[in-house]
Amino acid sequence: MRDLLRLRLSFARLHVRLCHQSVYNSHAKLRRLEVDLGEKKLEISSGKYARFADGSAVIQLGDTSVMATAVSKTKPSPSQFMPLVVDYRQKAAAAGRIPTNYLRRELGTTDNDILTSRLIDRSIRPLFPPGYFYDTQILCNLLAVDGVNDPDVLAINAASAALALSDIPWDGPIGAVRVGMVDGQLLINPTRVEMTSSSLNLIVAGAPSSQVVMIEASAENVLQQHFCHAVKVGVKHTQQIIHAIQQLAREQKVTKRTPVKDFSTPTDMVEHVRQLASERIYAVFTDFMHDKISRDEAINKIRLDTEEDLKEKFPHAEHFEVIDSFNIVSKEIFRNLVLNEYRRCDGRELTALRKISCDRDLFQPLHGSALFQRGQTQVLCSVTFDSLESSIKADVITTALSGIKDKNFMLHYEFPPYATNEIGKMGGLKRRELGHGALAEKALRPVIPKDFPFTIRVTAEVLESNGSSSMASACGGSLALMDAGVPISSPVAGVAIGLISKVNLEKPTEIQDYRLLTDILGIEDYLGDMDFKLAGTNRGITALQVLHLITFFAHSLAEKGWK
Repeated sequence: MRDLLRLRLSFARLHVRLCHQSVYNSHAKLRRLEVDLGEKKLEISSGKYARFADGSAVIQLGDTSVMATAVSKTKPSPSQFMPLVVDYRQKAAAAGRIPTNYLRRELGTTDNDILTSRLIDRSIRPLFPPGYFYDTQILCNLLAVDGVNDPDVLAINAASAALALSDIPWDGPIGAVRVGMVDGQLLINPTRVEMTSSSLNLIVAGAPSSQVVMIEASAENVLQQHFCHAVKVGVKHTQQIIHAIQQLAREQKVTKRTPVKDFSTPTDMVEHVRQLASERIYAVFTDFMHDKISRDEAINKIRLDTEEDLKEKFPHAEHFEVIDSFNIVSKEIFRNLVLNEYRRCDGRELTALRKISCDRDLFQPLHGSALFQRGQTQVLCSVTFDSLESSIKADVITTALSGIKDKNFMLHYEFPPYATNEIGKMGGLKRRELGHGALAEKALRPVIPKDFPFTIRVTAEVLESNGSSSMASACGGSLALMDAGVPISSPVAGVAIGLISKVNLEKPTEIQDYRLLTDILGIEDYLGDMDFKLAGTNRGITALQVLHLITFFAHSLAEKGWK
């Protein structure tokens, strides 16, 4: 009898193992698709690596391969926002190199790691559904780098595929390509050698139906019409990548999970706020005498009064619902002012700039200095010269990828907490500061003489901030360079453009109406749909970046222009 029980137990264990192996093998089925991008083929695969992740995918172009994984918790986060973390890490082993530090291993994150992580984050974040407050992490792992094809754009596509092939709620997929321009000819995902002679470095991420979610670019005075054409061509190729990822998802029969809790605000609470506070909110947003501080204080007073009333009328409401109901109404009123009345909260026309003032040669010991003020945004810039030995030495994998070993021009951006009347920690490199500084540096780099015999460091310290401090840094940096006597080819200026749009309720993917805002305030960035930073000279565009873009059509750029 005992032997019979042991035999049955052995069969039961064997059955469980076979079942587990069957499930594992079915999950491990390799799926692969190729996307034809002109002369190059992009390969998308899943089902072989990192199978415990919610989603995993590998993108390969040439001999460069990038794997991305997506994992999201099933319990909501206590913080009432989308807690998304994107980490991209360069690895010397992927390029067949050994790090040159004393430990011979990777030490922390590089600037390029952070900038690429931000690039991926801006591409995927807008497509998470509202109210999805679950900790989510995207990790991009460089498997192999051939030194010919850059991995950054591949990482965006890999993150998109990993999310699309997972059960994580996400309204993707997206596709991303790099567009170069050599002798007037557009190239899709150009090689490292081709990029050395390219006058354009454009990365565009597109969503289904030819919508754009992210643009980042640097250029050497590229004309507006050429830039618009490059965006349209880039969006066209992103659609091929999107269709391939969608096909993989259909083959895998992906079913998205239903969140344990969907954070949404009850309509009766929102309606109560409309009746209670709409007139007071409208009065603040139409009082053009307010500045940033006084406007914020006036709105916060209304907020506190409204929240106290809501807590009495809805005693069982959650803290998030109380806060969000007021935010919904204030955002609605602010946007309707722009859409229906063509009015901005500071009284400007939609296309008007804020008052600008400049000063230079502020401190005699400095090689060059300038103060740029636009409205309530103020940036102090300084220029320092040093020998070429002080140039930035690239890390080993960046050298392997780009071939550039030294960089003798740099711009460092600082955003202290007092710039927005806040208290915070000083020191340490923040991702936002690095990203804003990199954008301003891209704007200025094309006008710096390539044979300049010194290393140039521009520091841009934001002293006051009410919108578009990165573009103010480009303006102030240009002025400081001229004050220092650097023979730049042309002065550079930058401005931020905002978007307030109205969605077609019958077709939510279409924009029914919209208004473009020139030189946006911080509140217009926060309550709007887009932060479109554009820098250039009187000869053309030098840098461009689009943030927080929800739905905006690429053909609008070409047809409407950037007037």
